[in-house]
Amino acid sequence: MIRRVPRGTLLAATLALLATTALAQQQQEAPAQAPAPAATPAPAPAPAPAPAPAPAPVAAAPAAAPAAAALPPGSPLIGRPDNNPAAAKLEPVPAPPLATAENKLPLDKLKAPKGFNIEVYASGMPNARSMALDEKGTVFVGSRLQDKVYAITNRDGKRQVHVLVSGLYRPNGVAYKNGTLYIAELSQISKIDNVEDQIDKSPKPVVIYNDLPKDEAHGWKFLAIGPDNKLYFEVGQPGNNVLHDANHGQLRRINLDGTGAEKIAFGIRNTVGFDWNPKNHELYFTDNGRDWMSEDLPNDELNRITKLGEDFGAPYCYQGNVADPEFGWGHSCSEFVPPVALMGPHAAALGMRFYTGTMFPSEYRDQIFVARHGSWNRTKKFGGDIALVKLNKDGSVKSVEPFITGFLQPDNNYVGRPVDVMNMPDGSMLISDDWNGAVWRVTYGPNKKVAGR
Repeated sequence: MIRRVPRGTLLAATLALLATTALAQQQQEAPAQAPAPAATPAPAPAPAPAPAPAPAPVAAAPAAAPAAAALPPGSPLIGRPDNNPAAAKLEPVPAPPLATAENKLPLDKLKAPKGFNIEVYASGMPNARSMALDEKGTVFVGSRLQDKVYAITNRDGKRQVHVLVSGLYRPNGVAYKNGTLYIAELSQISKIDNVEDQIDKSPKPVVIYNDLPKDEAHGWKFLAIGPDNKLYFEVGQPGNNVLHDANHGQLRRINLDGTGAEKIAFGIRNTVGFDWNPKNHELYFTDNGRDWMSEDLPNDELNRITKLGEDFGAPYCYQGNVADPEFGWGHSCSEFVPPVALMGPHAAALGMRFYTGTMFPSEYRDQIFVARHGSWNRTKKFGGDIALVKLNKDGSVKSVEPFITGFLQPDNNYVGRPVDVMNMPDGSMLISDDWNGAVWRVTYGPNKKVAGR
């Protein structure tokens, strides 16, 4: 049984110092084909039969055109405007089916600010997504389209990629704490104890929580462990723009053993990235706006939770000031918590981290890096970069600006698509790229391999 925390309840330990977006992404990340889960969703309805020709006394009238095949539940194309040539050209952008060979990775296409360098950290991991790190420097990498979780070890100066475990279903989310790796699949969360000792043993994860819906649309999870030592994850809307039930469109947390489930925030379309402000433990999260409203609206959001139970508006209101044309009737955007920043139209803002290292210049300390996977629901794509979000002292947002660019090229095509960012102990930052199946490393200072300027 899930306990809903009443609106206004103070954040316990997580917010201890408070008053307390084949096969793209979000709905900017559209659901994609993958191995069938243990309990598969209901099949799509069969196409409606064509109506019979109308009888005529002299000559039969031409038969009516067959009805279009019904779209499966949660399809990203639901809601696409009819008889609109521009909209008809828009559809999810399929990633290459295989990881890019290391010598073919587009290192020369990526651009960083002066003094920063980009290099290949690891490759050969198809659909590399969310990342987690253990005390020995092993990087765990989840996947949304593959059935695998990868482990990148760094032993005796030699870096190697392992398939830690396979046979999972959309194991997008990974988190690590005290020897245990936690994995979030479509409809369950599991753990691997003593994971560092089992990297080459194909361990079997143990399920700790399965009270989750099995919707394909926005069913993949992001997973993180908060300052309160609890596991946090989202349950997204089960479609592009739907009036969801009480078990969707929310952020939840559980104890590390899977008990004590709580719903802590609502009105969330789909977040695939969140982190805690190191200064006051406020939780910030990205959220992807709906598709098919227009090419420029709504923007993706960066939100901040200041007390448990807050509602961020979806599907009634987006970007804090745009009432949904379908569900916004009878509601005012003033009922909901507005975002602290707009991340751009259909940008697919995903993984984010506060930078807590010391390698980068001091002005980057405690600021936010956000992976914008990039749009598909827009004629001229937007995003495909790492954005820097600068904060004011009170935690409000001062500015949003591109930091690492080049994943989206001037010809409107992708050569990479960033998903997650992660701090490393030496102060460098890793970026996962599900288009290339690779992880990039960003450093500051002298480096042999320097990205384009």
